[in-house]
Amino acid sequence: MTTVHIVCTDPQHGVNAWLERWIARHHHTADIRLLRDAREATGADFLFLVSCHQIVGRDILDRYRHTLVLHASALPAGRGMSPHVWQILEGRPGFTVTLLEAAEALDAGRIWHQIEVAVPANAVCHEINALLFDAELALMDWALAHAHEVQPREQQGTPSYYRKRSPADSRIDPERPLAELFDLLRVADPERYPAHFEYRGRRYRLRLEPMES
Repeated sequence: MTTVHIVCTDPQHGVNAWLERWIARHHHTADIRLLRDAREATGADFLFLVSCHQIVGRDILDRYRHTLVLHASALPAGRGMSPHVWQILEGRPGFTVTLLEAAEALDAGRIWHQIEVAVPANAVCHEINALLFDAELALMDWALAHAHEVQPREQQGTPSYYRKRSPADSRIDPERPLAELFDLLRVADPERYPAHFEYRGRRYRLRLEPMES
């Protein structure tokens, strides 16, 4: 039976519900463990790093036949943090999700496979995340199915990098028109990094939710 470890260091991250469903779907054909700390990664056939915010050293990588990362950009462009959010804020209509080999340099490993994700212009945070997480699970499925025949390719081109987002990046200027702020409002995570603004001496939180007809 195939053995799989998944490291997701944040138990509050939205992807956890998707990972639990993926584990349940594969439990007949794979022995799968979900880990919260890379130091618990003792070795298996596959190690998937999904929203893992720890540095995983060579000593851990060498314990696995395949150690793979899921990253939401068309690498080498968009290495770094929260790439799908930054790309939507740049006005792009979607993003690429890349399955790549883990490497000691940030997001620099060889590419296994990629999926293009189109994002509707009216999609909000939880809908955008669902598209991302669905693509990540599809790539994990692809890895299990094609590991025996995959031909990894080196990244080509000049890398670019996104910095880590902070609460300040979700700050709204109340003097700007709503239409100009819409993309910032729709990508702001209402739980972890809520959109907010200061007005008349107080700070206010904003949550964007569609009103379905």
